[in-house]
Amino acid sequence: MHDIAASDLKTILHSKRANIYYLEHCRVLVNGGRVEYVTDAGKRQLYWNIPIANTTCILLGTGTSLTQAAMRELAKAGVLVGFCGGGGTPLFSANEVDVEVAWLTPQSEYRPTEFLQAWVQFWFDDELRLMAAKALQTARLSRLHSEWGHRTLTDAGFRADGRRLAELIERSQRAISLAEDTTALLTEEARLTKALFKLAVDATGYGEFTRAKRGSGTDPANRFLDHGNYLAYGLGATATWVLGLPHGLAVLHGKTRRGGLVFDAADLVKDAAILPQAFLSAMRGDDEQQFRRNCIEALTRSESLDFMIDQLKAIATATAQLAMQAKQAPTAASTDPKGSA
Repeated sequence: MHDIAASDLKTILHSKRANIYYLEHCRVLVNGGRVEYVTDAGKRQLYWNIPIANTTCILLGTGTSLTQAAMRELAKAGVLVGFCGGGGTPLFSANEVDVEVAWLTPQSEYRPTEFLQAWVQFWFDDELRLMAAKALQTARLSRLHSEWGHRTLTDAGFRADGRRLAELIERSQRAISLAEDTTALLTEEARLTKALFKLAVDATGYGEFTRAKRGSGTDPANRFLDHGNYLAYGLGATATWVLGLPHGLAVLHGKTRRGGLVFDAADLVKDAAILPQAFLSAMRGDDEQQFRRNCIEALTRSESLDFMIDQLKAIATATAQLAMQAKQAPTAASTDPKGSA
């Protein structure tokens, strides 16, 4: 049997990768050519393989360390690495900073620039950037409608009122279309999210619920929301990295901060996949590991990373075309004999 060289292995598209890892109290290293994490069990050390070719991102929690050799292999495989606190939140590091996380993004001179070039064609135009933000929020509503009615959720006990959900989505869509600036869009986003919390509470019979600021919630639903949202941010960071989009080129969130585009991308799936699971797990009394496993299953089942990448590509392409048309219009008018007369 011949050994298989790493160069002979087929690369798995990020949108088709199945794994997101959260690790704590372990060491990540290279052992026998494989990236593994090591845990202590009494006097023994247990080694667990990380299939890096099928992994999108790794969150390193409390009590973790990472060797240079492991980081080299992770970078080769295009795996994003983020350092975070216990329970997956908050996230922090020292490189590509977004939403209190600094992702250690793999560096390569051959990253794609096609969608970056399309993105910057419209990004400096306030009106076109608003159009891109509206397109993103519209896609978010579409995802919400399809996911909250999925059989997997209803079978698990999350039975949202379909009529109320449809009314919320319809009202939000009208508000999005009429929004004159990003402030109006953010206001509508906050209103919709608050209404979705109420709908989720009623769908699961959770009882009283008030969304607390990140890290300050003591009830299970708040803790799970914080934890699960960071999984969505991990996918958002991966999607933007795959397309070569800098995390600072946001269209809606935090345009004065370096990581707003990750917020934007995560919005596409956060309410659809994470929010209902947070309330379901809180009602069942799940621990954080079980909740995290359920979230990852939901994100994988719904092909959330695929959806993020496709939507960002579509928004970049369509809005860039509008920018090109706007630039060509004055030129066409100036060369028109009738216009010059």
